[in-house]
Amino acid sequence: MATNLRRLLSASSTHGKKLPVSFSSCRNLCVCSTESITVTASPRDGLETSRGGNVEKGFLRWRNGGGTYHSSAVIDSSALVEFGAVVHEKAILGAEVHIGSNTVVGPSVKIGPSSKIGYNVSVGNCCIGESCVIHNGVCIGQDGFGFYVDEHGNMVKKPQALNVKIGNRVEIGANTCIDRGSWRDTVIGDDSKIDNLVQIGHNVIIGKSCLLCGQVGIAGSAEIGDYVVLGGRVAVRDHVSIVSKVRLAANSCVTKNIIEPGDYGGFPAVPIHRWRRQIAEAQISSKRKP
Repeated sequence: MATNLRRLLSASSTHGKKLPVSFSSCRNLCVCSTESITVTASPRDGLETSRGGNVEKGFLRWRNGGGTYHSSAVIDSSALVEFGAVVHEKAILGAEVHIGSNTVVGPSVKIGPSSKIGYNVSVGNCCIGESCVIHNGVCIGQDGFGFYVDEHGNMVKKPQALNVKIGNRVEIGANTCIDRGSWRDTVIGDDSKIDNLVQIGHNVIIGKSCLLCGQVGIAGSAEIGDYVVLGGRVAVRDHVSIVSKVRLAANSCVTKNIIEPGDYGGFPAVPIHRWRRQIAEAQISSKRKP
């Protein structure tokens, strides 16, 4: 081993070539500075960060995990970008961020320290706070569902040009979708937890410490306060608001504003005692029929 090392050193000094990656000091390599970006982007250096990337288009191989990143991205040296993941131009990844395989981090996306992104995730047009957990298959920042019929009878797409803002310590379950805003940013407050298969439309604002169970659907421009709990398959109509500290029973549908804290249920959602009375009356009525 020592003999081989001496031969390599001698060959390097004789021919004017740089050392292979195995003997280069890249422990402190970081793309957070202009100099480091220049080093990692140079195809002649032979560094691990340039192998397997598309240098002509500015994409290189990230040394910690083997994923692909753009040379203009700012990635903390402690971040892990797994093989198959792609980090696009001008994205920012904080310390201890973990990007799973086959995940795509779009241009100018910001991901805060200690956040974990699972496999097959798509994040674009968004910023994600610190210590967040984004599970497999989540899509964040795609266009919202906005169309109108013009004077000629044509279906026209409304511009969807704004972003998604996700707070700190938010957890988002598998295959959940959060659309970008059209007239205001879509916002998820700090410490909110979202289950699998949840749909959050454009311009929605969700407060802090909310719980959204599986298959909840929130239509565009709805506004939800703090400490709100939505049971499984709850539906919220567009442009309605729900005050803080409301709990909605599973399969309920909110069709108008809820302005008083408390428990609600039914379709349309009403205070829980009214909903239970409605169910009891319906059962009694059905028994009386011949």
